[in-house]
Amino acid sequence: MSKLYLECYSGISGDMTVGALLDLGADRKVLEDVLSSVPADGFEIRISTVQKSGVNACDFDVILEQDNHDHDMEYLFGTEDHEHGHDHDHHHDHDHHHDHEHEHEHDHCACGGHDHEMHDHAHEDHEHGHEHHHHHSHEHRSLSDVRKIVDATKMSDRARELTMKIFGIVAQAEAEVHGKTIEEVHFHEVGALDSIVDIISIAVCFDDLAAKENITDVIVPVLYDGQGTIRCQHGIIPVPVPATTSIVRTHGIALHIVPDRGEFVTPTGAAAVAALRTSDTLPEQFTVRRTGMGAGKRAYSRAGVMRAMLID
Repeated sequence: MSKLYLECYSGISGDMTVGALLDLGADRKVLEDVLSSVPADGFEIRISTVQKSGVNACDFDVILEQDNHDHDMEYLFGTEDHEHGHDHDHHHDHDHHHDHEHEHEHDHCACGGHDHEMHDHAHEDHEHGHEHHHHHSHEHRSLSDVRKIVDATKMSDRARELTMKIFGIVAQAEAEVHGKTIEEVHFHEVGALDSIVDIISIAVCFDDLAAKENITDVIVPVLYDGQGTIRCQHGIIPVPVPATTSIVRTHGIALHIVPDRGEFVTPTGAAAVAALRTSDTLPEQFTVRRTGMGAGKRAYSRAGVMRAMLID
């Protein structure tokens, strides 16, 4: 039996979680096969090795046909304190493409930022691609719309159940913030295509790891978030963003605010913790069997890296 420890001192987002689980040993081929069956338009996937503060990490990137400004630090924060941080000396080492014909309009959530952050590319080796042609158009999706997509995606029953559990947690937070019922609100965050892909990927990767490693406990002691404000579709909102605040309050997750400006904990990241966590206390002593590093992409002063550890 193993325990999974998620160390979130630089925050947590959907893509960071997927990257950490892949780096820890989740099967990429299993994930790629599942994502190739997602009946939605306008995205491709790139999985790569990158360097964050000199440390190798796995970057899971959902690339949308329609730019959502989530890598644009000046747009997000409206300040020169946040600089663009692309490192063009590095390239992807493993690309997995889903090419779709239909344009998808992607908006920022009224209560939380998206999970795809400014990235440093590394080590290009090879590519392989799959083309899928669908004809669905959703600017914003309800929970029932998301459920239809998840039900039509080929994955294990355990992964499907976990996917909808994470969606349900984000949906509840969105509904609370907007003053609507879960089924009434049309979610920008839950319904956004990159969030759908992120959450499915978290569930698939965790399900694969849990089966292979016999994971019986998921430990997350605390989430570290920044401060200040961030721009969303409806204006400037405070960090931690309202949806994230709702999730950590509802599920009793400890939150530590660091002096750095920026959104380090996204609603999807917080919801993944709420769905997966079984304990908030590490054993006094343990052995580390394996570690996985997941890379974030926004250019903050601290490295956006989440570490996952298999411990005994």
